[in-house]
Amino acid sequence: MRTLFRNYANTFRGLSTEVWWLSLITFINRSGTMVIPFLSLYLTKSLNFTLTDVGWIMSFFGLGSVVGTWIGGKLTDIIGYYKVMFVSLVLTGVLFVLLQYVETFYGFCVGIFLVMLVADAFRPAMFVALSAYSKPENKTRSVTLIRLAINLGFSAGPAIGGVIITTVGYQGLFWVDGITCALASILLLKVLHPKKVNILDEVKTANPISAYNDKAFLIFFIAMFIFGFVFLQYFSTIPLYYKDSRLLSEFEIGLLMGFNGFFIFLFEMPLIKWLEDAKKSKIKLVTLGLFLTAMSFVVLNTTGWIGILILGMVLMTVGEMIAFPFSNAFAVERAKKGNQGEYMALYSISFSLSHIFSHNIGMQMVAKFGFTITWYAITIFACVGVVTLLYLLHVLKKEHKNFTFQEV
Repeated sequence: MRTLFRNYANTFRGLSTEVWWLSLITFINRSGTMVIPFLSLYLTKSLNFTLTDVGWIMSFFGLGSVVGTWIGGKLTDIIGYYKVMFVSLVLTGVLFVLLQYVETFYGFCVGIFLVMLVADAFRPAMFVALSAYSKPENKTRSVTLIRLAINLGFSAGPAIGGVIITTVGYQGLFWVDGITCALASILLLKVLHPKKVNILDEVKTANPISAYNDKAFLIFFIAMFIFGFVFLQYFSTIPLYYKDSRLLSEFEIGLLMGFNGFFIFLFEMPLIKWLEDAKKSKIKLVTLGLFLTAMSFVVLNTTGWIGILILGMVLMTVGEMIAFPFSNAFAVERAKKGNQGEYMALYSISFSLSHIFSHNIGMQMVAKFGFTITWYAITIFACVGVVTLLYLLHVLKKEHKNFTFQEV
């Protein structure tokens, strides 16, 4: 056990103090975002919206995320990542508290759009900060540490959220979200002020290439949109499936989704370290991650046994454990060709666009065709993403042959 623990601890060695602080800030912030996993339940059970209404609201959720991420990337290149992160955290906390008082359909569409616009301006700024605080050889593990913070927070968040809903009600979630955003902004101000931090990898490109003119990155963008579309079903249609088809309570749903974060906390860093040491292609690993996520939907249709929900969650969890860190690391490396804020914003926008279409289409399909057909359709779409990533491998190999550098 001592050897096992020492080997586990060694996977964290070499990461900068700033990355650890950024991870703690992310953990505090993410622990409070417990509204999001329960949003579809809140809208249907508390506000009595239909599944069609919820689908449209989640589209505004995604639209706000797209606009906010684009603005965040632009502002990061203009005024710097620190200011963008701080303002985003403060305003997000205020907006989350106010959102609980919105009860009409159109009001909630506007409200969730504004919340996500402000909240997701944080994402490209955080990615650029992470790159600046990391040595080149540590970037994938730095990304993984941030993901561990996110998932540890997400592990605690839904479980606590289930308790809060049971004891206080849904309104308590909005207050916790707002307070944790405020706490994260205070910590950011104290420990990551530009005058106090150590920049390890500041990138300045003389003739930056626009991310929108980078063919390989645009193909990558399409693949990440598909991955996001599939993955995000776990935040909208899957909770409803657990509730309506498998008859789980909010507390049980919280525990099952919390298992995802706890599993990642235990196993992701050793897995990423092992895959890094094996020198595997980043894009091939992302392809494997997407394939495993697709399989997590197929197994749900195989049996009525309740344990299949755990197997599905494990498959999805391992898939995201592989796909997210290596896709992020690929984006960070590619961003050195141009304006980092623009590249990381486009990477984040792929998932924001997924929010626009994923929740809405998923809800509409469930309402019209039921869960079984929806899961098969999601699997087929994921396979399109796998083919897209295989084509990207071909493009990158051709690019490497023409320009004598390797980005795979």
